[in-house]
Amino acid sequence: MALILFNKPYGVLCQFTNESTGPVRPTLADYIDRPGIYPAGRLDLDSEGLLLLTDDGRLQAQIANPRYKTPKTYLVQVEGEPDEAAITALCRGVRLKDGMTLPAQAERIDPPALWPRDPPVRFRKTVPDTWLRLTIREGRNRQVRRMTAAVGHPTLRLVRWSIGDWTLDGLPPGEWREA
Repeated sequence: MALILFNKPYGVLCQFTNESTGPVRPTLADYIDRPGIYPAGRLDLDSEGLLLLTDDGRLQAQIANPRYKTPKTYLVQVEGEPDEAAITALCRGVRLKDGMTLPAQAERIDPPALWPRDPPVRFRKTVPDTWLRLTIREGRNRQVRRMTAAVGHPTLRLVRWSIGDWTLDGLPPGEWREA
């Protein structure tokens, strides 16, 4: 069984081929040359961080299927300064168009020591930003972005730091290692 931890850069598709009719974008094949492995879950084009890939279908399902409630932790830069009510709302669950989210773990954190993003997050002198650590146990489409927007603080940068016990520790963007 192979399990690969990959630090997906911003702008990379979470698939091995680019079959879109739009612009040509980098894919996993530009970084990983291992036949027979597939992503266990996804990260949006504009999200960064930990992506697990495996050749084990059972493990892939266990990681990606929301029924297993595998915790996924994100470092999230949001617009503005969330107050206690916003943090509490994230912790209790947020109503989205597709229903209530499960309760999350959410806390304000100091800006993490991350790699620079290319392109950089837009900076505005008049609008502060805040970093949050947010752990969810489900995986709806663009869930973290929709949750922070629902409490009034749109996401500026989103980095998945960990999935279960696997983390990005010591893994630069665009690099991978076997677990």
